[in-house]
Amino acid sequence: MIHAIPYILQGYLWGSLLWAKLFARLFAKEDITAVSPDGNPGASNAFRCGGFWCGCLTLCFDMLKGFLPVMLYRRSAAVLPVLGLALVLAAPVIGHNFSVFHGFRGGKGIAVSFGCLLGMAPDLRPALILAVVFIVFSEVIVISPHYYRTLVTYVVAVPAMLVLVRDGGVRLGFFLIAGTVIWKLLGSEEEKGEPEVKIGWKS
Repeated sequence: MIHAIPYILQGYLWGSLLWAKLFARLFAKEDITAVSPDGNPGASNAFRCGGFWCGCLTLCFDMLKGFLPVMLYRRSAAVLPVLGLALVLAAPVIGHNFSVFHGFRGGKGIAVSFGCLLGMAPDLRPALILAVVFIVFSEVIVISPHYYRTLVTYVVAVPAMLVLVRDGGVRLGFFLIAGTVIWKLLGSEEEKGEPEVKIGWKS
């Protein structure tokens, strides 16, 4: 477990780098948290406020800051303790959502979540599970607005991960990731509106 501490700290600090704020300043000359509807420094607002390249760079760097600490930790030893892997998986999301460089404010952690799970490659099942659940609630059983879709996605993905993934570290890690994202969503001051549910092929 002691071996995991540098990777946990590295993951949290990398996660705390809010690339959307940097790239929005670069491309749009604006503070993304001030001009976006929900004040979220994430990839979707980077696309909306800064344009295509701002969004693409934010998405790539947000995923990368989740991917690298997990990948490096997994390469550091043949056998990884469950708690160590779980905390390394969750650290970038916690950093992104509660950034030490921005007064413990941050984004929602969606892109970073995918980056962390992709760090388990070549086992892509964890990332695919989250992606499939997102697609189901975006295209099949369409939940809107996005706030509720994200909330339901992470709630449903937890038991799916428990059933379909055997690695205890990944299971616990995703539980911590989901808890962090859900906590941030529930504490959000954004305008949430009323939830709507539609069948995709009928809408």
